[in-house]
Order: sequence, then structure tokens, then C-alpha cells
Amino acid sequence: MFGLLDCNNFYASCERVFNPLLNGKPVVVLSNNDGCVIARSTEAKALGIPMGEPAYKLKDLIESKQVHVFSSNYVLYGDMSHRVMTTIALFTPEMEIYSIDEAFFLLDGFENIDLKEFGEKLVRTTIRNTGIPVSLGIAPTKTLAKAANRFAKKYKNYKGVCIIDTDEKREKALKLLEIGDVWGIGRQYSKKLQYYSINTAWDFTQRSKSWVRHTMGVTGERTWMELKGIPCIEMDRPTSKKSICTSRSFGEKLTELAPVSEAVSNFAARS
Repeated sequence: MFGLLDCNNFYASCERVFNPLLNGKPVVVLSNNDGCVIARSTEAKALGIPMGEPAYKLKDLIESKQVHVFSSNYVLYGDMSHRVMTTIALFTPEMEIYSIDEAFFLLDGFENIDLKEFGEKLVRTTIRNTGIPVSLGIAPTKTLAKAANRFAKKYKNYKGVCIIDTDEKREKALKLLEIGDVWGIGRQYSKKLQYYSINTAWDFTQRSKSWVRHTMGVTGERTWMELKGIPCIEMDRPTSKKSICTSRSFGEKLTELAPVSEAVSNFAARS
């Protein structure tokens, strides 16, 4: 079994940790030089603020709805991410940090443990240790764990933990999962599959293996097998890095040294 723990609205949640008065209020975080929206709280999403939208286009909405706006602070986010990952490492010996706000971990040898109880304890401990709200998905494959995590985040009744451990649960989940939301299927493949009347992950699994291989190649076949509960994507074991890069593109043309210097300093510290 694989687990995937993901931080909810990570950058916005980091800002809330140090200012609890922001809880329940719309919060957005902007990219370098306050160019575009790169993170939104649940309340900000409810206002219709899209990801990647230039900040200047949202000026009226931000003022009328009293949206709290923050410049990105990657040093802070990196530190909070480290705290989250350190907490996960207390619960499992094998972990893969997938991004700044999510990590896979392997649950081999946990057969005699109540996974629901284990998952809820991990979620509670992470929130207590960091103040960051998190969601956890557990399933036989990494792709299904991604799907389970999406449901854990979407439905409050799961209490932050969704487990797909039977064929019945897998079928129910895949019928509710839109094909464009499947991990490993991008926008172009999503449009192509919808052309063939494949609208859900379940529809996709009903196609033959040969059809998937012909239409989407080896990568698509791997995703198809993962959705069927057959592990094909292994844990990425850490290796010694030959280089480390932390970078972002600026939202507009810069003509002065100060903002460039500030960005370089932040990224150097994070690296």
C-alpha cells in the first residue's frame, strides 16, 4: 500500500500559521514581484479567483471582498515543508518527497495495523506539529493514492483520510473521478480521451490494454494498470544530487537590480 500526504492550500496555509486571524478569510499568495496568483485559500477559490491570474486584474475583487494578499516567501514555505516532511518520517521508514507540499510513503509491513486509525493519527500529528492542514490518501498504487487524496481533501466526512483498499471502493472512486483529474493524464490526453467518450477514470479502465498502449503509449498503459490496482510506479529512492536548482520566472520585465537580487537571495537560501 502507498500513502500520499498533501498539504491543503500550502502557501496560504503557511501564512495563516503565523496569523491565525486569517482563518476563514480569503487569502491569496502572489508570485515574484506580486505578478500572478500562485496559491489560494478555500475561501478565495469560492470567490472565483483563478490560479495564475495576474494580480492587477483582481484589484477590484480583492478590495470589494477584502481578500488578504501576500507576496511569496519561499524561505518560510521551505522551512514549513521541512517540518511537515520530518513529521511524516516519524511514521514511516520509506518516504519520497514528491513536491514542496506532498510526499508519498510506502506502507509495506503495515498489514496488521488499522490503516484508518494510523492515517488519522498521522494527519492529527502533522496538523499539531506544523499548523498546516493536510489530507491523506492510501491505496494499492501511487496513482490510486493520488485519487484517494483528492477525495480526502474534498469530502469532510473522511476526516482527512481516504483509503481505497477494496475493488468496490476502487470502482466507486474511479466512477467519480474525472479523466482530467487522473495523475499522469495531461490536458491534451484528456481532450483526446474525451473524444472517445472516456469521461471518467472508470471509463478509461474499461478500455483494453492494447487500445491504451496504441493510443497513449507505455506511459498511458502504466497509468491504466495503476488505476486497476496493479503497482507500476515505484518509490523514487533518494540519490546524491549533482546539482540543486530553485527558480521561478518573473511575471513582468524587470529593469532594476533590487527585485532580482531579492529573488536570488531567497532562492539561494532555499537551495
